[in-house]
Amino acid sequence: MLRDERIPGEQLRETEERLRDRWPTGAGADFEDAVEFHESLPASKRFADVLESADRPLLQPRAGVPRLDDQIGLLRYLETEGGADLLPTTIDSYTRDNEYEKAGRGLEEARESGDDTLNGFPAVNHGVGACRDLVRSVDAPVEVRHGTPDARLLAVVTLAGGLQSFEGGPISYNIPYTEEHDLAETIEHWQFVDRLCGAYTERGVRINREPFGPLTGTLVPPAIAIAVMVVEGLLAATQGVRSLTLGFGQVGNVVQDVAALRALRDLGEAYLPDDVAVTTVFHEWMGGFPPDEARASGVIGLGGATAALARPDKVITKSPQEFQGVPTREANAAGLRTTRQLIDMMVEQEIVIDGIGEEQDLIERAARSLIEAVFDRGDGDVARGAVAAFESGALDVPFAPSDSAKAAVLPARDDDGRVRVLEWGDLAVPEEVREVHEARLDERARTEGRNRSFRMVADDVDAISDGRLIGRPSASDGDSGDGVGTQGGESDAD
Repeated sequence: MLRDERIPGEQLRETEERLRDRWPTGAGADFEDAVEFHESLPASKRFADVLESADRPLLQPRAGVPRLDDQIGLLRYLETEGGADLLPTTIDSYTRDNEYEKAGRGLEEARESGDDTLNGFPAVNHGVGACRDLVRSVDAPVEVRHGTPDARLLAVVTLAGGLQSFEGGPISYNIPYTEEHDLAETIEHWQFVDRLCGAYTERGVRINREPFGPLTGTLVPPAIAIAVMVVEGLLAATQGVRSLTLGFGQVGNVVQDVAALRALRDLGEAYLPDDVAVTTVFHEWMGGFPPDEARASGVIGLGGATAALARPDKVITKSPQEFQGVPTREANAAGLRTTRQLIDMMVEQEIVIDGIGEEQDLIERAARSLIEAVFDRGDGDVARGAVAAFESGALDVPFAPSDSAKAAVLPARDDDGRVRVLEWGDLAVPEEVREVHEARLDERARTEGRNRSFRMVADDVDAISDGRLIGRPSASDGDSGDGVGTQGGESDAD
């Protein structure tokens, strides 16, 4: 039965042995040898220490290509030309789906053709030795970034390979990513990942863990993202993780983003054990980007300015070529430099913005209610409570494909561009918080001369890619509310 309990050592070893047999490269993942390799690394490559001791927001891009030499070259370029402080190894889609045979064929095709036939680095196929070559070849610490519901073998191989930070979690890499995986099952899989990280930590190799904060990446209400981060952090802490980086994805309104990042840190420190080092990461805009690179750089610049005000420990940067898909290394480096320029110009300024404290209080009240709903539904057990909360809709994520979530929550921006909740479903949020959201959305409806409806949601999803923040209707659109009243809570979607 699923429980929020630490996996016993013998069970951890037995599971690890079974996982190593799933693919030939697993045989190279020996735990004792891996600890010795980690201990041989210089202090500059110890991810948790570098992140936790930083005196300014550190920058990290996303980057992954199939061939080892190309991955090394790409990361070196992002270090030297982009100024990346922390480096990623982004994993390919086949590996994320545990389809190692397909990943292997793609790698062979890439080696034969010289083309990037995979959309990332197939670390399991490369094996422990190649991962260690990668770690040795760059100066900065390296993190595994992926999107894998069952990341157990990936963790076994890459942690043995010397990478010291591992992204993802059982909720954040299930609910927003897939409809196939049962949430209870993914929690069990990630309990193994976290216990393995905890085992390294107990041997003096502190592995940093980073739940994926943006979730579906589209107008996610901050309280929902924060609640998921705290829940995943609690699950990881049970298994012995002692370095946790909680994430949040930019929504675009500066006041709300700064308030959310401050609330994330405060609630993380309030709920997680005292011996867990809590850091935060800010993801630059995860939604659609403008096709014009100059406008896209403006979106990146806003992210950098927000980070300078909020001062997270880390920023995941974007490139001006996001609209096109995978950016060139030059564009990726340009996104890093744009963000660094904004942060360095602003971080020493004393800038006071009204309304941040009020917004932070609103976010924290909602997030605490969601977290407490998980405790309540699990009778204090976070693992069981998370499953029950999603089943009931007490905790939910907008636009989620997973069958384990109701996906009944719909967000829309208010008249100031802050993300509010248009349709609540059964979300466990206090009535006084709901009243604020609804009043702010009513204010927008009056400003635009239309009814509060799903049309707002659709308009807002595309707004930033169209060069705006709020999806305002044009004069020719007329009232697109289809007769839905401002208090009806209905949708005008077909």
